[in-house]
Amino acid sequence: MTDRISSGTARLDTILGGGLPRNAISLVVGLPGSGKTILAQQCVYANAQADRPAIYFSTVSEPMEKVLRFGQSLTFFDPSAVGRGVIYGDLGSVLGERGLAGVLDRIRTLIQEERPDIIVIDSFKALRSYASDDGEYRGFLHTLTGMVSAYPVTSIWIGEYEVSEIAVAPEFAVADAILALGGSQTAERSARMLQVLKLRGGHFLSGQHAYRISADGIAAFPRLADPARAATYDLRRERFSSGIAALDDMLADGYWPGASTLIAGPTGAGKTLMGLHFVFSGTREGDHGLIATLQENPTQLERIANSFGWSLHDESVTLMYRSPVDLYVDEWVYDLLDTIEAVGANRILVDSLGDLAAASPDATRFREYIYSLLHRCAREGVSVMMTYEIPELYGVTRLSEFGASHLADNVVLLQYKGFDEGVVSRTLTVLKTRASSHDRNVREFDISVKGITLSSPSQA
Repeated sequence: MTDRISSGTARLDTILGGGLPRNAISLVVGLPGSGKTILAQQCVYANAQADRPAIYFSTVSEPMEKVLRFGQSLTFFDPSAVGRGVIYGDLGSVLGERGLAGVLDRIRTLIQEERPDIIVIDSFKALRSYASDDGEYRGFLHTLTGMVSAYPVTSIWIGEYEVSEIAVAPEFAVADAILALGGSQTAERSARMLQVLKLRGGHFLSGQHAYRISADGIAAFPRLADPARAATYDLRRERFSSGIAALDDMLADGYWPGASTLIAGPTGAGKTLMGLHFVFSGTREGDHGLIATLQENPTQLERIANSFGWSLHDESVTLMYRSPVDLYVDEWVYDLLDTIEAVGANRILVDSLGDLAAASPDATRFREYIYSLLHRCAREGVSVMMTYEIPELYGVTRLSEFGASHLADNVVLLQYKGFDEGVVSRTLTVLKTRASSHDRNVREFDISVKGITLSSPSQA
């Protein structure tokens, strides 16, 4: 595999199969505002060394003063490295006076004098307009490519290219790696997405991957799509409580460790409460619970928990609240996995799948998220309960249009029963338990200060 240098962010390195190829030419392309310059500077400062500096050339699209001014607002910018580990150079004046020939001379001189490890040209596409014709530009490109290939230097060329230009612009033919930054739009939601279009000499993660831009630079989130694994893993054999004794009986004495459970039902049916039973009953058995909610903010959820004698301030319970507005599902999944590992959680409540599905670019991608998340948790013995709101109050005809029900090990359906003496009753049905039998009766239940209490089968 080709030797690599870090892009400056570990998860982007994962997407790239280890980082950008060393001593090669990488093209970073995208429309204005997509984060190309930030990514290049992030890479430069992550690899800067005084004995093998990085040289950052601006051309005419981004004046050097602007690059430096905005660079200083980023947390990875190191003023002490400027002039030593990171050298900034302006090719704009050279272009105006001597054209592309002057650019070649300037780059050659600095390579010989500084012996850089990295060279960045921002913007490379702007150089094309200084050639009198295609022949001159191709000659310039041939000479530059030969020059940087003759030295142990990693070249990063930045340009405001569109994907349609890849087939016709000659610089794409000489590039060893092509990384495209852009975005996607779904209804009113927009998301930044990046994709590796080419990478010689090594593997990379295919497809589109979400990323965010902040003062810390580019944060990438590799597409969560676990392949099938034939290797076996240990499963604990003892079952554990749902927190509701009657439901445990219906599930043949509770849940399997590492199993996933989908709680589906209409609004107000008790889905979140059932999830809280699941999490807080685990604290009595020494488990650590994690509540990943997009439904209730911490203040609202604390009030709900307090109503049933629980508290989110319990040190055995961690709350991960994210607003469903401007939600990146990719980022959310990695936040969840990181939190599970950090706190050692083994009972997870995800409330709710509907919000995650609404934030997903498409249904196929959502299924990939859920499949990969549940399989990762199963391998680690982490039990997951998920809530999902269905529109029908009575007579449910379809459980899940996103495929989550067939991925879950257990499926519990909550519904409303018709008016009985002017009162609407709630019912619970266990539709599915994988690798186990279950009670198929429809059971009525009440919600009181004691939580959820199920009726006997004869009372339903």
